[in-house]
Amino acid sequence: MPGPRAGTTLARSNRRWFWVFVAPFLVGLLVFVYVPLLWSLALSLFDARNTVTPTRFVGLDNYAYLLSDRLFLSSLGTFIVFALFIVPVTFACSLALALLLQRITVLRAFFRSVFFIPTAVSYVIAAMVWRMSFFNGARFGLVNTLLVAVGQQPVNWLGGENDWYWFVLVSLRLWLQVGFYMILFIAGLNQIDPQLYEAAALDGAGAWKRFWYVTFPLLRPTAVAVSMLLLFNAFQAFDEFYNTLNTAGGYPPYARPPLVYLYLITFGGGSQDLGVGSAGTMILTLVILVFSFLQNRLLAIGADK
Repeated sequence: MPGPRAGTTLARSNRRWFWVFVAPFLVGLLVFVYVPLLWSLALSLFDARNTVTPTRFVGLDNYAYLLSDRLFLSSLGTFIVFALFIVPVTFACSLALALLLQRITVLRAFFRSVFFIPTAVSYVIAAMVWRMSFFNGARFGLVNTLLVAVGQQPVNWLGGENDWYWFVLVSLRLWLQVGFYMILFIAGLNQIDPQLYEAAALDGAGAWKRFWYVTFPLLRPTAVAVSMLLLFNAFQAFDEFYNTLNTAGGYPPYARPPLVYLYLITFGGGSQDLGVGSAGTMILTLVILVFSFLQNRLLAIGADK
């Protein structure tokens, strides 16, 4: 039998291989996450224009500037409006698709793949397709062609003073992400015991009562997680706004979410103010941390129930 020394050697070998596999991940996390985060925190306290090197200490002036800037506050309003559109619409569509695919037996795997495939498409590519093909200009594009074919006037989707661009943005984001959240709901539905539905049916519960009193309560943890993920993704909206609405005429009203606003300040033309941009990222990080705390609390409540 191997002695204590052999066991000690094996333990050392296991620890060595543990660090071989974990060290690259830790180095990447340190270099690409924590170092930039700490550097942004430092830059947010300095005047740093056209340089990543702190020059003059300004304290909290960058934060005060942002919190009094009408455009930055407007960008937060854009996030709220976008979230009010995209979160409930995606939630409802994802849940409806999951429930529908759970009921069908023919080609179930095929339809799951069809709805999930768009999640692999780049947001940049999808935004360009939406802008150049489906909603291209006031007279062109697939959607306007269909409108003219049924006797309607073409719509200037991305210009003018109307709010039709919200339909473009919401439909784009919905197409890109509904399949992912559908899979999450399907995973939650698969955890529900079918005998509960049989018992409810024996008690005379119809389809709506079975959903309201059996399915939805047992889906609460999944529903809370999906809601918070949708909210976080709405807060991080950038590609669809920047690549769809970045035209020569400028952005329509309420069409600059926080990340687009900070990108234009930090890397746009003129004075590239990395100090103010870094202060903005710190504010957004704080907001995300608050939402993360709320998510954990809601998930804990859902798990207890």
